[in-house]
Amino acid sequence: MVRRDWNHPSIILWGVRINESGDNHDFYMKTNALAHSLDDSRPTGGVRNRYGSERLEDVFTMNDFGFPLRPPNHPLYLNTEFNGHMYPTKRNDNVERLREHTHRHARVHNQLASDDKYAGGLGWCAFDYNTHDYFGSGDRICYHGVSDIFRIPKPAAGFYKSQCDPSEEIVLEPAFDWARGDENQTFTDALVCSNCEKLKFYIGERFIAEVEPDRKTYDHLKYAPFVTNLRAGIGGGWDDLRIEGYIDGKKVIERKMSAKGVDRQLLVEPDDRELIGDGIDMTRVVLKVVDEFCNVRPFSNAAIALSVQGQGEIVGDNPFALFGGVGAVWIKTKMGAGVIRLMATHETLGSKTVAIGVKPDRAANVL
Repeated sequence: MVRRDWNHPSIILWGVRINESGDNHDFYMKTNALAHSLDDSRPTGGVRNRYGSERLEDVFTMNDFGFPLRPPNHPLYLNTEFNGHMYPTKRNDNVERLREHTHRHARVHNQLASDDKYAGGLGWCAFDYNTHDYFGSGDRICYHGVSDIFRIPKPAAGFYKSQCDPSEEIVLEPAFDWARGDENQTFTDALVCSNCEKLKFYIGERFIAEVEPDRKTYDHLKYAPFVTNLRAGIGGGWDDLRIEGYIDGKKVIERKMSAKGVDRQLLVEPDDRELIGDGIDMTRVVLKVVDEFCNVRPFSNAAIALSVQGQGEIVGDNPFALFGGVGAVWIKTKMGAGVIRLMATHETLGSKTVAIGVKPDRAANVL
């Protein structure tokens, strides 16, 4: 792997131990030396199963799924996995669980930022994935990701999105669906991940709250999440929610969430609008049922009928049953140029058609 992948810029460290293994001094001395001899530009690490394990590598790498995290016991201590199977979360889980899932990722990063001896941390994991029968959730899927198995973000992904500088992107991501009767009592804590300086909340046209980042809980994060209790404001009547984000006193972003609880639109969103007609190029097409403000309807599980014309074919289920209001198929090209037209039909919301251009395969012409 070192010989094959040494020039991949995404690789920052070589793991030279068997995953979550015990110590084996002589063997791991050799693997560490071998990695350095093959690539002297990158440090080494290797996930062990014991906090008090011997450190032979450049970076002491350790999975820690608890909270609070164990303190770093070496000057270069990398938490290589956290959260994951300790809190699997499906995108249509209740709002309390989705909120806690988001908090758990934020809490770990807040602690990692509290001590320079932490060399960082890797959340387990980015995406849900297929697995075996005794590690999944009864369907052989691990729901460990901050995005689902189709790479569609869950609320916890909004935390990661919010940690960029506003000059790169202004982010405002609620970690909830606006539903009064989906909590144990009534809607209470609104958790919003944002890189704004201040948020204002409105229910209908009524101003409810002006909120600053929760720096008491998240004192080490550059962009702490916002938390406010909206229960008192709901007493004036249930209506659409509007959240405004402010930087330097100016409104820079706005998000609306419907209070009506009704499926309004079918969205069909290809990642790419142009492919190569080589018989293997493909793109993901995301299917969503949303409210009038384009927020996903998490309990819409309709079957979407698909048909394709032109230089492409569907890779995935057809009809496709949404899960948590969303899903995705892939469109793969055939040989030759032209246009692919994919039509998706919802039983009550009608049909949407998207067109994807297919360019000639220039490599084939060269051959």
